[in-house]
This record gives sequence, structure tokens and C-alpha cells, in this order.
Amino acid sequence: MAVAQRLELRQGQSLVMTPQLQQAIKLLQLSNIELNAFVEQELERNPLLERDESPSRDGGDTGGEDTPATPASEEVLAADAKMSDGEVSADSTLDADLSNVYGEDSRAELVGVQGLESEAGAWANVRGGGGSFDDSEFGLENTLTQERTLREHLTEQMQVALKDTRQRLIGAYIIDLVDEAGYLRTDSDVIAERLGCEAAEIESLIAVLQSFEPTGVFARTLAECLALQLKERDRLDPAMAILVQHLELVARRDHAQLMRLCGVDSEDLTEMLSDLRRCNPKPGLIFGSEVVQPVIPDVFVREGPDGAWIIELNTETLPRVLVNGRYLAQVSKSASREDKTYITECLNNANWLVKSLDQRARTILKVSTEIVRQQDAFFAHGIQHLRPLNLRTIADAISMHESTVSRVTANKYLATSRGVFELKYFFTSSIAAVEGGEAHSAAAVRHRIKTLIDAETADSVLSDDRIVELLREAGIDIARRTVAKYREAMRIPSSVQRRRTKSLSA
Repeated sequence: MAVAQRLELRQGQSLVMTPQLQQAIKLLQLSNIELNAFVEQELERNPLLERDESPSRDGGDTGGEDTPATPASEEVLAADAKMSDGEVSADSTLDADLSNVYGEDSRAELVGVQGLESEAGAWANVRGGGGSFDDSEFGLENTLTQERTLREHLTEQMQVALKDTRQRLIGAYIIDLVDEAGYLRTDSDVIAERLGCEAAEIESLIAVLQSFEPTGVFARTLAECLALQLKERDRLDPAMAILVQHLELVARRDHAQLMRLCGVDSEDLTEMLSDLRRCNPKPGLIFGSEVVQPVIPDVFVREGPDGAWIIELNTETLPRVLVNGRYLAQVSKSASREDKTYITECLNNANWLVKSLDQRARTILKVSTEIVRQQDAFFAHGIQHLRPLNLRTIADAISMHESTVSRVTANKYLATSRGVFELKYFFTSSIAAVEGGEAHSAAAVRHRIKTLIDAETADSVLSDDRIVELLREAGIDIARRTVAKYREAMRIPSSVQRRRTKSLSA
């Protein structure tokens, strides 16, 4: 068989992931906070982009009408046509002075700026001196505050408590080993080996450090942390010490065994457990904790006058950007051949970003509308009417791919009269119904199990088998192990532990 070279033409289909397409897919799964951060980076990187400061319209905004898909101004189209025809100067630059950028500002605005400058000078006389806001005492850095960290708090106390330089060096090393919860996870023998000193010296120094505030820091275990706090309150008697040593029984709520070990009655045990609950198991978290970022909903759902649901996007979370047509027209007139390529790239990226933001908003609204339509009973009557739902159902209804729906529902929140829910909350697995009836949502079944357990009394604690029987009577076909799994996921103890707790509190 002869081997030869030859040319062939072949046709084939393939999906090419261009950078613009990858950006559009990335924008779909970003939360509103991440999206705003991404847009801020693009505004700094692309000189043709600017923020749309015009007020948004009220009402059922789709999120895309305020943000144009493409620049529609005549200046942008004219500049783009000139660049395509090559009508640019080869020896000019992109630099533009302030008179060109703000050439259309009125004289009244300039007079207003000068008036502000004169007023700033007048305010200087109020302080009794010729200072300005550029002085060091009015610097921005002097108005900022920083929350004190646990390490800084412990170091300050160590500087007062320890006078010996050697002890301070060892203490500083031990402070660095403390985690954010305030625990010392490294053994004293390991610390002594690293520093080349005796373990007894490390133990004595740790005992001094454990007297620092907040009480409970430098503890090696949870029991030691609780014991330090109880000792400070003068509540660490022999019975309490035994209770702290058997925290696993406290977790299992085995009160009978605890009363037998501690030698106390039920009334004393209840008081001891109350004292134990007042302790802080993670004392270090009161320092340097991060500010909790509140959830900002992306979509609002409210009931209309006719009873129908009104779905609208939260326009406050949608960054609105557009192409600066005036600046593009100016720089296009004097752009060199090399600058032309850069300007064209910036223009294409800006147009694609605006279009992607518009498409993202419309897709979120479309998916949210279909979710509300599918879960109409939930919004009207509550969680017990939540239907089983999967991504394929939504994707088929709106003619999209499942992966697109998955990206849209990630990190997006929907605000209703019943609270704020993540979009993925409405996608739950199904539990079969008895005799082939309509399937039930797993979330609704969990809610029903919790309702049954909350209605228990000390004389009628429901076992998992009894819960299965009650659910079957309600038309829900569920196995006992599924009930146990749902109960453990909701952190509800077993029937034996619940019976002990209710008998002691009765």
C-alpha cells in the first residue's frame, strides 16, 4: 500500500468557546455582589465603558430595557464607520484634554465649581486657621477604624502580664498557634520540642495565658474551655467537673446517667445544664469576626390586584453600563493605525458586555417567572404545598438547556411575602404517593415530620415507625430510614432522647 500526501476538504460541526461566549456564561452564575465587582473591573479596564447614572424606571422592569443592548447613538455609529473605513490620522494620539472631554459643560456649572472653591476657603476660617481638607488631621486614613483581632488583644495582655523577655517570646509564639475560635490545638510537648525548652515551662506559661480575656482562650479541648469559664464564675464544683468530663452524655441527653455519675437529682442537673449553656464554646470568635453580608434579593414576587403574581427584577442589583459615544467619537478622529486596533477591541468588548448583562437579566426573569408558575401553590398556601421540581422541567418549559438553568439559579435569591429564598430552594426531589397519587416534595415532607414532632407531648412521643404510619395515612409513601435521615438532617434527636427531655421538663 503506497503512502502519499494529499489535500482533502471536510465539513464538520464543532462548538467553539470564544472569550465573549465564556464571559456570557460566567456572568450567568455570578451573584449580584460578584457581578458588581466584575463590572467595576471592566469599567477600570475599558475606557469606552461608563456607568449609566440615569434614574431607572419604576414598574415591571425586565432589567434589560434600561441597559441598551448596543450603542444606538449616531456618534458611536459614525465613529465605528470611520474606523472601518480607515479614516484615522496616523500621527495622532489618543490623549484628550479636559476641554475636549467636558466641552459641552455650561458656563453656569463652571461658575458653580468656582463658588464651591470659594466656600471651601470660607470654611477654613471657621476652624480658626488657614487649613484645608488636605491637612493630616483631616486625612481619610484618620477617619477609618479597624476591628481589633484576637491576636492583638492577647498580645496587649501578654505585654502586661509577662515581664521576662524569654517568656514574652514563648508567649508570642503560643499566641500565633491559637486558632480563630481561641483554641490551642498544638500539644505542649510539640511546642517545647520546637522551642528547645522544657514541657513543664510551657505548661506553666499556658496556665498564665489561660487567665487572659476572653475567658476560655488557650484551651486545648472543649471541656477545658468550659471548665475555665465555670471556674471564673465559681461554679466548678466536683459535680460540675464530672458533668464537663462527660459532654458526650450531655449531647445524647442521657440525663439518667448524668444524675447517677454526678450524684444529683433532676432539679440540680437542670440548673447545672443551664449554667453550662451560658458558657461560650468559641470565645475567640468575638474578635475580628467578619461582617455578615446580608442577602440582597435579585427578584421580587408580589401578589397583584387580580390575584396573579407580579415578578420583577431588583434593579438596584443590576449594574447599568453603556458605551461612551462622545469619547469614542473624539478619539476616533485622531487615532493612529496602532490605536485603531485597540479602540476596536475595546468597542467590541463594551458592546458584548452590555449585551451580556441585558441577556443575563432577561434570563433570570424568565427562569424566575417559570419557577413561580410551577410553585404557585407554595406562594399561596405555604411550604406544605411545595411541589417536586427539577431543572429539566424548567428548561423544557422555557426552551433552554439544563446547564443554563443551573447557572441562573446559582447564588440568586427571590423575595416573597413568606421570606427570601434561594432559587435552588424550589428544586426538590419527589416522594411517591400512596396508590399512585401526585408525588410530594421532599421539603414538604420534612416540614410535615417537624410539625408532627413539635406537637408531641411527654406521654405521646412518636417513634420513626409511628411517623411512617401517620405519613402513609396522609398519602405519603416513605420508608423508615428516609424518616430517620430527614430527622437527623433537621437535628432532631431520636424518640428515646426526646422522651427523656420531655419527662425531665414536665
